[in-house]
Amino acid sequence: MPEITYVAVDTTEHTIDVPVGTSVMRGAVFNDIDGIVAMCGGNLQCATCHVYVDETTLDKPEPIRADEHAMLDFTACPRRPGSRLSCQLKVTEALDGLIVHLPERQK
Repeated sequence: MPEITYVAVDTTEHTIDVPVGTSVMRGAVFNDIDGIVAMCGGNLQCATCHVYVDETTLDKPEPIRADEHAMLDFTACPRRPGSRLSCQLKVTEALDGLIVHLPERQK
């Protein structure tokens, strides 16, 4: 199973195995990772699963789609070059080792 590392604002790291076919958001929610609210349940409607993909792993996720790009305009914390919605990061073997940083707030 691919390992995903979630880094909290206080730099606490949680590395967990996330099943292929789920999302980075679901991995956080199912493992009680604080910092991912996911109010819409992963339906690309709320931007409360915003993460910053670490610059060392920016090449791992699939390219951002137009609908996710547009929804990132509604994040509670500033958008950065590595900003993604974790509900749109589908877990594949290629994401093994992905590092995402959690923003200060989601809403």
